[in-house]
Amino acid sequence: QVQLVESGGGLVQAGGSLRLSCAASGITFNFYTMGWYRQAPGKQRELVAHIIPDGRTNYSDSVKGRFTISRDNAQNTVYLQMNSLEPEDTAVYYCAASFLRRDYWGQGTQVTVSS
Repeated sequence: QVQLVESGGGLVQAGGSLRLSCAASGITFNFYTMGWYRQAPGKQRELVAHIIPDGRTNYSDSVKGRFTISRDNAQNTVYLQMNSLEPEDTAVYYCAASFLRRDYWGQGTQVTVSS
């Protein structure tokens, strides 16, 4: 059974930082591209960042320079360090694992940034 469990969300003031974690089980973690997505109220889910098995990363333009994605293959965990948070970053953040045609999602964690 595949599980992706996110943690680390919460309420933070603009300019603050949060670190999200996603612990994976039931998959061969180091085969998978891991990603963070977010969905704000009334908006479509969008890619925030992803990291492929060799560690290369990709970011959306809206978070580039502020967010950092990383992975610990020994711990089967992916992280998202979020700095200089803005109210526009408020959303539910989802962890995703992708390999070939297999896609798995976590349940999401709420991030709220107050102005």
